[in-house]
Amino acid sequence: MLSEKSDEELMVAYQLGEAEAFEELYSRHSSKVLGYLRKKVRSEALARDIFQATFLKLHKSRSRYNASFPFVPWLFTISRNELLDAMKKPHVSREALVEVVPEFASPVQEVQPEISLQSLPASQRKAVELRYQKDFSFEEIAKALETSPANARQLISRALRSLRGIYGK
Repeated sequence: MLSEKSDEELMVAYQLGEAEAFEELYSRHSSKVLGYLRKKVRSEALARDIFQATFLKLHKSRSRYNASFPFVPWLFTISRNELLDAMKKPHVSREALVEVVPEFASPVQEVQPEISLQSLPASQRKAVELRYQKDFSFEEIAKALETSPANARQLISRALRSLRGIYGK
């Protein structure tokens, strides 16, 4: 039964082609994502546009999801990035926004304030930001951090372990 599976298990099932798994994830989290966006923008139409872009990006990026990383922060990172992208568009005025989104603020902090990338060492935090916020490959992360791809993977792995400790999973 899909309702008994964790978000991470559902995302893996979705990666394997189970459309019902996406439907369950959508029903669990769509109202939270839309609520977050409504708090950030004044325009309902703009909030809905960003909302749609968020789930489209989730669909297009599903193959890049790593089940060892918690799903909800990944989803809200996509949402925040879509919000930031919308802010860059010339037809979106600053007045349409309720507040300017800080560059590295995590929307998940609004849902679960105890969770923070700031608790990670700087190299791990930067590696996670490049991987999950900017969709960099391990080779691109290695180049940006002036290290090897194997070390970039190690940094991500250690960061994810730390974050899982924060989540209690």
